[in-house]
Amino acid sequence: MKIAIAASEAAPFSKTGGLGDVMQALPEALSQLPGNTVCLFLPYYGKMKGNPKFECEYITSFHVNLVWRKCHVGLFRLKSNRKRLQVYFIDNEQYFKRDNAYGYMDDGERFTFFSKAVLACMNYLDFKPDVLQCNDWQTALIPVLLRSEFASCFPDTKTVFTIHNIEYQGWADINFNNDVLGLPGEWLSTLRYGDAINFMKAAIVTADAVSTVSETYAGELQYPYFSHGMSEVLTLRSGSFYGITNGIDTTVFDPAHSPNLPFHYTAATLVEQKAKNKAALQLELGLNQEPDTPLYAIVSRLAGHKGVDLLCYICDTFMSRKAQLAIIGTGEAQYEQRLSEFAARYPGKMTVKLAFDPALADRVYAGADAYLMPSKSEPCGLSQLIAMHYGTIPVVHATGGLNDTVKPYNPETGEGRGFTFQSYNGEDFMDAVDRSLRLYETDRDAWNKLAARDMALDVSWDAPAKAYMEMFQKVIG
Repeated sequence: MKIAIAASEAAPFSKTGGLGDVMQALPEALSQLPGNTVCLFLPYYGKMKGNPKFECEYITSFHVNLVWRKCHVGLFRLKSNRKRLQVYFIDNEQYFKRDNAYGYMDDGERFTFFSKAVLACMNYLDFKPDVLQCNDWQTALIPVLLRSEFASCFPDTKTVFTIHNIEYQGWADINFNNDVLGLPGEWLSTLRYGDAINFMKAAIVTADAVSTVSETYAGELQYPYFSHGMSEVLTLRSGSFYGITNGIDTTVFDPAHSPNLPFHYTAATLVEQKAKNKAALQLELGLNQEPDTPLYAIVSRLAGHKGVDLLCYICDTFMSRKAQLAIIGTGEAQYEQRLSEFAARYPGKMTVKLAFDPALADRVYAGADAYLMPSKSEPCGLSQLIAMHYGTIPVVHATGGLNDTVKPYNPETGEGRGFTFQSYNGEDFMDAVDRSLRLYETDRDAWNKLAARDMALDVSWDAPAKAYMEMFQKVIG
């Protein structure tokens, strides 16, 4: 099958969150399946363009129009020996030579350009995919453009639109089509949602199928509480709406070989080697050197929807227990300040590092005993998968992908993967933490067996990639 994928970021070239990790691993996993050829299209951001680690070759340049604007398109290809996975970069320094990937007043225009340029570049390359997969609002106009301006170029190509986070939908002024996109007037009803233009809504109603990143999240999105106003639109697509739970790249997140870790380990050497990582991490973070005190960790954006409000609510109670807490991340100023104040109140027991540091994050996953993820909503979540792969037991709110991937531990049978709570409130969160603490304190052997079982789980992209192929086969008939 010939598969094209368009996304606004992909590690290691550019990454602001989980989408970057998914777009690093999914195209690679799909390209490994027999008979597949995959092309990945990304913006050529300035930081990547000047990075000597990524050697690219120039292919061509031309222009696309955004109403009255004549916009330069430069097409580059990553130099690689992989024939079944080609990575292309779309260059326009006016739009992409900036300090950050997102957060600008003209983001709608930037990614409208990118969407048009992806299709124009595929047409130039004479690459006619069977399926074109688009990801989140930044590429949500591609299914619309494929059915309108580029319909004659790709008459047989089907589109799949994947929602990674429905909170960000791509809203624009009602005049956006006349000012930037430039489609005929009959497309306004497709683009319009309420009194504005909504990129994501347009993709949902025009794509041949819609997917999201876990089975539970697919169900949740059909309810107003989770859908940020999109439930009615998604309910109409229920017959072609799929939930496929993400995996992680186990070659990148690998406690047996990661260059970031002082001590490597497998499930067989977990107890001894993880203890060494824990001691090294405590030393690095300024925590008390207490091998028998459980170390809990969070590596996350510090935002309300990540459950940081619950963490602040229970923090004093948590610190009254025999436990340590390490938090790595940046985010909303109010949470950065509050958590820093807690850390100052509990020196040696709690530390907060306000930084985006992947290498440190790797050491935290390896050195911590347990991982906290009290998200209010979580489309899939990768952190709990990484934690389990590192033998770090998750404590999570049973929502979205967390519900799919972390089955509650049963002390009677020993079954389960971690500790969960159902209702989003501080008391239930603290109860889940206390249940984990009791197991750690009273039955360390059971704790270690749980950690080893979590490490043995297949959290790779093998099964999700096959599920994507099943969806693609249904879409193309």
